Amino acid sequence: MPETTQFYIDGAWVDPKGGEALDVINPSTEEACATITLGSEADTNAAVAAAKRAFDGWAATPPADRIAALERLYAAYKARAEDMAQAISQEMGAPIDMAREQQVGAGIWHLKGFINAAKGFQWDHPLGDQAPGERIFYEPIGVCALITPWNWPMNQVTLKVGAALVSGCTMVLKPSEIAPLSSLVFAQMVDAADIPAGVFNLVNGDGAGVGSQLSAHPDVDMVSFTGSTRAGRLISIAAADTIKRVSLELGGKGANIIFPTADEKAGKRGAMRVFNNSGQSCNAPTRMLVQRDRYEEAVAQAAEAAETVAVAAASEPGKHIGPVVSDVQFRKIQDLIQSGIDEGARLVAGGTGRPEHLNRGYFIRPTVFADVTADMRIWREEIFGPVLSISPFDTEEDVIAMANDTEYGLTNYIQTGDKEQLRRVARRVKSGMVEGNFKSFGMGSPFGGFKQSGNGREGGTFGIHEFLEVKAVSDYD
Repeated sequence: MPETTQFYIDGAWVDPKGGEALDVINPSTEEACATITLGSEADTNAAVAAAKRAFDGWAATPPADRIAALERLYAAYKARAEDMAQAISQEMGAPIDMAREQQVGAGIWHLKGFINAAKGFQWDHPLGDQAPGERIFYEPIGVCALITPWNWPMNQVTLKVGAALVSGCTMVLKPSEIAPLSSLVFAQMVDAADIPAGVFNLVNGDGAGVGSQLSAHPDVDMVSFTGSTRAGRLISIAAADTIKRVSLELGGKGANIIFPTADEKAGKRGAMRVFNNSGQSCNAPTRMLVQRDRYEEAVAQAAEAAETVAVAAASEPGKHIGPVVSDVQFRKIQDLIQSGIDEGARLVAGGTGRPEHLNRGYFIRPTVFADVTADMRIWREEIFGPVLSISPFDTEEDVIAMANDTEYGLTNYIQTGDKEQLRRVARRVKSGMVEGNFKSFGMGSPFGGFKQSGNGREGGTFGIHEFLEVKAVSDYD
């Protein structure tokens, strides 16, 4: 672990120019595991200036050399995988086995995906036969502010850094101040990969400080943000004065539609997907909509899944779930669980408070509500904890309307043995992604949403395009 109070600017670890100290809290113990510095405006300006100085040289670097740099970063990442897993487990509470396999593994997956996509990317091409001599160029947009969340730290850091790097952009990364340790390890990997000075910079800070400074900075050409819809709205407002590009990956309230022809374990599988990462996934299928023929069966399966999921400290090995990330999140989730009880949903598993065997740490009881209606908070608000809401439906038309009855549109899920039904419903639900029968998306698939879930796409070729400008040149040939 580097000196955690420092920043990585212009190819070197530097002391802050100002700012306050902040303890990083281990959510399993509620004790500080490190201390960082929240950057000042002078630190933000220094990082942006370094990225601006480095841009022309990096943008002019041939794509093959940028791909080679990304390959070096990929190798450095894999070499430090265990250090990364330990950092993630401590800072945000992912159980250590899950941190190794899923959290760290997501970064490996995305970096490899960008390497593959970049090798086949057409950086310039003719417009077409209708315009002889006209050529289309894809050029890096410039200095990018990358603002990342705490729930899947390396998933989001690699989705942004990998695409920006291979596109020829320079960047300033501001990771979540709640879970910054993994990004400090990542900056060490960038340093080990011999990326030119100034191409990648890291400044720790909070949203009101460094986040707002980057969003409004006149020398920042693009902001790529993952986090809450509320914060995304504020970033968009701050960025408006300079008309900079803003790419947003925000909240979700995914519907998991279970038709009668779904396999016999659909209810259990849907519940387990919600509980993974302690429910802290924007694409979690948190609203389970079940056709009435299978409704009580699905409710029983979900309740059994909640009752059998182990909850334990992140440091312990095994296939359990850990705590949620912070006291703020813990209290928010407790409030929403209580609201479900107060508003008349049927509590079939879990409830408020910690699991009985734990008296410290931000641990949540895996919770399942049945008979949830659209006027309840637990239907409408993103809970971001291990809490599942289940509702019945009667017809295909009904469930499409129910699935779309949300301000979000990130991921919906369809469980059916009827492929024609899957294709039909997938066309009509309003979301950037539709996962059929829990079949995972492939490497390079576009991640992003509709409506208030955001406006960009990450991953593979789609993610590279986010960081590029399109230039048309006539009479070129």
